[in-house]
Amino acid sequence: MSRRQMHLGLFTYPGGHHIAGWRHGSVDPRKILGYDYYRRSAVLAERGRFDLIFVGDMLAAREKDGRVIAQGALNNIDSISITSALAGVTDHVGLVATLSTTYNEPFAIAERFASLDHISGGRAGWNVITTANDDAAFNFSRKSHMEKTLRYERAKEFVDICKGLWDGWEEGALKADRTSGVFVDPAKVKALDHQGQFFSIRGALEQPRPPQGWPVLVQAGGSPAGLEFAATIGELIFAAQSNRAEAVRFRSAVKARMPVHGRDPEQLKVLPGLLPILGSTEAEALEKEKMLNELLHPAVGIWMLSEQMNFRLYDYPQDGPLPTADIRVTGSGFTPRVVSLMERADREGLSVRDCGTLVAASRSHGSFVGTPDQLIDHMQLWQDEGACDGFNIMPAYFQDELELFVDHVVPLLQRRGLYRTDYTGTTLRDNLGLKVPQRGQVG
Repeated sequence: MSRRQMHLGLFTYPGGHHIAGWRHGSVDPRKILGYDYYRRSAVLAERGRFDLIFVGDMLAAREKDGRVIAQGALNNIDSISITSALAGVTDHVGLVATLSTTYNEPFAIAERFASLDHISGGRAGWNVITTANDDAAFNFSRKSHMEKTLRYERAKEFVDICKGLWDGWEEGALKADRTSGVFVDPAKVKALDHQGQFFSIRGALEQPRPPQGWPVLVQAGGSPAGLEFAATIGELIFAAQSNRAEAVRFRSAVKARMPVHGRDPEQLKVLPGLLPILGSTEAEALEKEKMLNELLHPAVGIWMLSEQMNFRLYDYPQDGPLPTADIRVTGSGFTPRVVSLMERADREGLSVRDCGTLVAASRSHGSFVGTPDQLIDHMQLWQDEGACDGFNIMPAYFQDELELFVDHVVPLLQRRGLYRTDYTGTTLRDNLGLKVPQRGQVG
């Protein structure tokens, strides 16, 4: 019986996805923002036939009580800078950059992603975010972060404008005719004239339609508003479920909403984040996990937990139970990952320190500790039960853990018929099995 093949993304990150990964002896923490750091990740990802490299974005420094966090590694530098640089050292792997619709303008974003798609030969993806960090507002001449409903309304208009700009050049608009001296046929370039709630745009991009039509549109929100937005525009979702049953419900819920927006549910891939900690034996993997968690500074875990729950936990006893009753009293707008963590804390009697470690170790995404064979069993079960279409791999530290995955997990996936042995096309859409959008297409 042929099996549905997985898709794999690599979430690259300075130091690693375990918050203490930068302290591992194999990592040179002074070089985690250098070109060679990202180049090595990209080369390994392409060797492992990954679909894409995913680069996040942060518009504010990590802070606690007005001070930059001392013990956490840095965030990525500008995502377009990274993906553009990596386009030159790779041939097949997709390049997904994260940029916010709340703190950017549509024309500039449309131009940057069209450019990335052209220079990479059709490998660009845009992770569309509305920015969750309230502190970002202060860096953009604003006194407060935009309310969530408005952020998503703005994001929808923003993406629609970008689509209109990408679609502005018709087929054959680029003449490049040396004999006649005509480079562009102006009759085939349609300027966009948009007057909306948030934006006013009149003009056209100064470049042809991107090779993929549009870059692949990626979404990573888990809230109800984020889920609806994903159903409206998302072609790939970077999900944040650590519970298989919840992941099944999430994927089904997004796909069920897509027809309402005139979209085909088959044109969506869901890749939950997965942080694997691997060993040749389960005991070896558990020892590696223990070593990483011992490198974790307790203050970092409790800060991350407080940020995620929007609740100050610094004054609670670290070894006391997570005060879920106090947290729940503060409101009801908790994200699915916060609800899941509170339920787990109640069920297992987890302490504040325990929960801080869980959040810091995997950034609230799924994690797995064990052997490559055990990991593949885990991944296969998730896919077979409809929880995902693959995974966005989040190595605990770079580059050793990524190399371990590429050399020991990928070959086993291939032998089980769960994963490609070579790239099937030249663009990111080809490799994800996504269609090129028609001009004027809704979603």
